Amino acid sequence: MARVDVIRVKGGARLAGDVVVGGAKNSALKLMAVALLAEGRSVVSNVPRITDIAIMAEVLRRLGCEVSLANGEAVIDVPTEPGSEADYDLVRRLRASICVLGPLLARRGYVRVALPGGDMIGSRGLDMHVSGLARMGAEISGEHGFVIASAPAGLRGTKIWLDFPSVGATENLLMAAVLAKGVTEIDNAAREPEIVDICQMLNAMGARIDGAGTSTLAVEGVDGPLKPVRHTTVGDRIVGGTWAFAAAMTRGDVTVHGVRPEFLDIALDKLVTAGATVEPGDNQFRVRMTERPKNVDIVTLPYPGFATDLLPMALGLAAVAEGASLITENIFDGRFMFVNEMVRLGADIRTDGHHAVVNGRERLSGAPVRATDIRAGAGLVIAGLCADGVTEVGEVHHIDRGYPDFVADLARLGVEVERTDVPEPTFDF
Repeated sequence: MARVDVIRVKGGARLAGDVVVGGAKNSALKLMAVALLAEGRSVVSNVPRITDIAIMAEVLRRLGCEVSLANGEAVIDVPTEPGSEADYDLVRRLRASICVLGPLLARRGYVRVALPGGDMIGSRGLDMHVSGLARMGAEISGEHGFVIASAPAGLRGTKIWLDFPSVGATENLLMAAVLAKGVTEIDNAAREPEIVDICQMLNAMGARIDGAGTSTLAVEGVDGPLKPVRHTTVGDRIVGGTWAFAAAMTRGDVTVHGVRPEFLDIALDKLVTAGATVEPGDNQFRVRMTERPKNVDIVTLPYPGFATDLLPMALGLAAVAEGASLITENIFDGRFMFVNEMVRLGADIRTDGHHAVVNGRERLSGAPVRATDIRAGAGLVIAGLCADGVTEVGEVHHIDRGYPDFVADLARLGVEVERTDVPEPTFDF
């Protein structure tokens, strides 16, 4: 009989203590792709031990790189001529692997990458990547589920306006532009700390990028080859924010190490509004809460706005707060998919389009629920800490993709928690 992993938590916990956050998943994956731009050995350190990193390592191996993962480091040896094709069987498991498109096009002049999740060219998923590369002189077509890009005469600098500050499009265009002829200006670029991290690694390799952290990036293409480097991944602000909300929801006292508090300014400010005390420090911060949280309205927006990845935690906070909160999601259409699971825990949530009205309750009630994505999974476990009885969260492979030591960290902070496997229900036909 097949068995599946679940996480069980006992409600009524109060989180207290210290937690160390590693490198940002959303940065480390892209930094590994950045390595493709320079022949030789690049080392990316502070890499989280999660499934997605292992998949990205395999993507690079199939492109001819030698990759080893150990002790929080990705050591990547890039050949003179890396391969130019990324297959569907890996790309479908890791949407972020589309970020090899820019660096391979820049270095090889030709690339064939499977479309993640069956996106068609022109759909919201990849249209900004494709139109930006086309403006730089790439010829782009799609066939048999692949996007094929070629630039036999090389890429050339140009002005690109992004309709939306897409992180993925900004990253791909940046990596392509560093070897293009002339200056590329990317307007309405994403401003996330992970973008700044990529710019810092590229500049250390010999690229010339101005404006990192602003909405206008100017990239002066370089003629000579870039050189391999050693780079340390920025701390994961989403994991740090998860622990901040968990501390507030459980009326706890948690110090988060490894994340710069300024990357979470708006999220931490919302916790202060809800009644928490926040003490920022050097690459760390402390969150304390003594009373039941007060209601707080939250709107997700591109950075530096409130991160969409923290929306499940915001809903959890609102579910146990005094009064009614309005939570608005502006980034992802499917972010409210997990609301039905929160309702199973007794949360009073009503959604209408991209708004959710949450009437807070003193306690939730433990129940079996399932994770629908990485952040929803973490959010459900933390909501379970504020519930009577035991909450069992299924489909926890989602959580593994973003939180390397989630169960161990919870236990260290005082939670009664276990990860176990249970029989998967079977049905006779």
